[in-house]
Amino acid sequence: MNLKKASLALLVAAFPGLGIAQEAAPALSAGDTAFVATCSLIVMLMMLPGLGLFYAGMARSKNVLSVLTQILASISLICVLWTAYGYSLTFDGETSLNAVIGGTAKLFMAGVTQDSMVGTIPEYLYMLFMMLFAAITPPIIVGAFAERMKFAAVLIFMGIWLTINYIPMAHMAWGGGWVFNVGVMDFAGGNVVHLNAGVAALVCALVLGPRRGYGTQMMAPHNMTMTYTGGAMLWVGWLAFCGGCALAANGFATLIMLNTMLGGAGGALGWMAIEWVHRKRPSTFGMLSGTIAGLVAVTPACGFVGPAGALAIGFLVTPLCVFFVESVKRTFGYDDSFDVFGVHGVAAFVGGILTVVFAAPGLGGLGYAEDRTMLSQMVPQIAIMGFSILVSAVTTFIALKIADILVGLRVEQESEFEGLDTSEHGEVGYRLGEGVYGGAPLPLHEEQPALKPAVSMSKQAQ
Repeated sequence: MNLKKASLALLVAAFPGLGIAQEAAPALSAGDTAFVATCSLIVMLMMLPGLGLFYAGMARSKNVLSVLTQILASISLICVLWTAYGYSLTFDGETSLNAVIGGTAKLFMAGVTQDSMVGTIPEYLYMLFMMLFAAITPPIIVGAFAERMKFAAVLIFMGIWLTINYIPMAHMAWGGGWVFNVGVMDFAGGNVVHLNAGVAALVCALVLGPRRGYGTQMMAPHNMTMTYTGGAMLWVGWLAFCGGCALAANGFATLIMLNTMLGGAGGALGWMAIEWVHRKRPSTFGMLSGTIAGLVAVTPACGFVGPAGALAIGFLVTPLCVFFVESVKRTFGYDDSFDVFGVHGVAAFVGGILTVVFAAPGLGGLGYAEDRTMLSQMVPQIAIMGFSILVSAVTTFIALKIADILVGLRVEQESEFEGLDTSEHGEVGYRLGEGVYGGAPLPLHEEQPALKPAVSMSKQAQ
């Protein structure tokens, strides 16, 4: 498979029956280029500060900067690795191992120029857009091991996980590998991004074990305003995340963005309804969780269903996510700090199934490939999701074990009690009183001042 064909994998995978011509080299489209460039900028805001603020607000105040720093450093590292070898190993199809991994012809972007094209947009822009996909996926996992993992271990884990998990998974699904040829209905990364990260989060939570005091101490979010701000930015960015996958400024892209918006709205209302019935009052945190669950669930579906189907998917996915977050997690006692598995992992799996259901023309969907029905499409859909779960679990365990051997995974008990902001980074997120350097590194030549308890939403949040 040549680069031209591989670069259109996202669009072709959405509608294998459209017969898109790929032999002729289309001219540069200023409109398509501007659209994808704008989507890239908005996805960047989705990561920084969107994901950062969303997670940081859920942490306790003594760990707020550690979460932000882990996400910032992970994204920076992944951008470098993607440029060095990630893009080539994902989208260079000229190799005998093309079914599993790409080639090395484009290491450090060798051979790519300003005139290189992918469809109707410059290849540099395509590389940037796909780099943002790669850069946001591993940091999602931070929400599972927050407040207890060494910073050095985080960086090692991120680099290894990107290499042995995300790059092969992305190549197999989007870069011309064997999963691409199966014809799974996953438009914008339900498997590669969300199911993959969700399962990895569960493995991380199980391997690292719970935070000290988990189950006996209050670990409430320290700043819901921060989480709300980050969640709102995630919703905005999600429209660009999915819409940009059309790689063109056209009616199809607008349908994708509308579906994405409605999936988030359906999820918010679904979670709100469940809380209202069972707790007699809806919570802001619950609605935000429902919004993310709905957005995750509609990610694979956004290019295959109609607006009504997108809204239904967002609404229907929330009961199972609530069940995993409220019941399953408590029953088995694992500490998925910010419910990455319960939201991303569960919603991605359910969304993958509902994608096939609501793609039916009778339910307002855009239909299936010419030789498939709902039943025949469901078989590879579930099989590939099972494959994704297996690969994610194995590769995540390997990445964790390597990091553990090299530097160890968990911080010391004293450091965890003190908070990772000071123990790992020598900073504090808030000005705590006289003599404390609020938000700035402590001078290396001075002793750290004694820290007073931080004031947060809940006095028990510490």
